[in-house]
Amino acid sequence: VQLQAFGGGLVQAGGSLRLSCAASGRTFSSYVMAWFRQAPGKEREFVARISRSGSSIWYADSVKGRFTISRDNAKNTVYLQMNSLKPEDTAVYYCAADRTNSGDRVSTIDYWGQGTLVTVSS
Repeated sequence: VQLQAFGGGLVQAGGSLRLSCAASGRTFSSYVMAWFRQAPGKEREFVARISRSGSSIWYADSVKGRFTISRDNAKNTVYLQMNSLKPEDTAVYYCAADRTNSGDRVSTIDYWGQGTLVTVSS
């Protein structure tokens, strides 16, 4: 599976962005999909994940109520709608695919996208 994320950019605090991640191949629906992020000088951290069917979703506490993850299996795409952005949300955002685990641990991710930079100005 190849993943390509896009949609990052510069936004003011309180603004919104929508990230998309397009996957190649015909097995997209077999993967738990997730978003992670990595701020400068920090470790990569979990943001959100969505189950294969989209029926189960989980968020990191830091983004709960502000971010929404969704997927469209017909389009092989996963999304991350980010609202009420804060300067501390500034990071490179990575989409990720996990075939056999829950999708919320860096160590179990099978495939990573290339990352897209989100910068939130104060």
